[in-house]
Amino acid sequence: MPELPEVETVRKGLNDCLANFRIQKVKVLRANSIASPGGSHRFTEMLEGSVVGSWKRRGKYLIATLFRENPSREKNSKPLLMHGWWGVHLRMTGYFEWHTSTKPPCSHTRVRFWNKEGEELRFVDIRSFGQMWWVPSDNKPENIIHGLRKLGPEPFSDCFNASYLNTKLQKTKRSIKASLLDQSVVAGAGNIYADETLFVSGIRPQTPSHMLKEDDLKRLCKSLIEVLSLSIGAGGTTFSDFRDLEGLNGNYGGQAWVYRRAGKPCRRCGTAIKKERLSGRSTHWCPKCQQ
Repeated sequence: MPELPEVETVRKGLNDCLANFRIQKVKVLRANSIASPGGSHRFTEMLEGSVVGSWKRRGKYLIATLFRENPSREKNSKPLLMHGWWGVHLRMTGYFEWHTSTKPPCSHTRVRFWNKEGEELRFVDIRSFGQMWWVPSDNKPENIIHGLRKLGPEPFSDCFNASYLNTKLQKTKRSIKASLLDQSVVAGAGNIYADETLFVSGIRPQTPSHMLKEDDLKRLCKSLIEVLSLSIGAGGTTFSDFRDLEGLNGNYGGQAWVYRRAGKPCRRCGTAIKKERLSGRSTHWCPKCQQ
């Protein structure tokens, strides 16, 4: 599943390609891809004629502001009025493709968007778990996109710190790996970057969350930010089905410390990387560097 760095890479690509993109036509090829009230018919009706504003990221969600022409002809009135939000979650295998010329869609194409110049944005999703929403301007995205309500702080925000984690984790005995995967603890992290973060911070993934001391939590916060920043700079990871709008995946995979390196020597100490199933997810760590 695309994690924070991959979703952030997609956000940047959407901002670049869709600046002032006026949606002339929408074609939903798989109705289940639309999760907002009214289904694909309402989604199509509300997005056609809309102008796409800037894209924001919240956890693994993408949200764009939508505008429409102002029917008023009053002097000094704004040419565009707020028309709501367009929400997207890529889930396991969703990604966007940008086409400047006509090209037949692949069999996994779920939703298509065109402007009057014929440029096209496609949403492709092999496993078909990805979802989209239209949120009206008189509502709030979290009232329609229910997953937004459950998200914890962003890793780069001021409120994500050792004090916050201590309060959040002091009563839970589950592993710190499981806690990092919990989106209500921290938004955006997933299996890849949880493993990488725990290696950089020197914490064994099986460690019960409530046993971590303040210094551990400070290292954990710092390490998560470092790992995510590095991967964002590399355009995401090569380990998932993620693709950016140009069809390329990221470069972080070649720099990974432990993820998918089971049996290989640790890049830091040479000890063989271990792998086990933890909280239902494959987990990688160095038995020497992580105590």
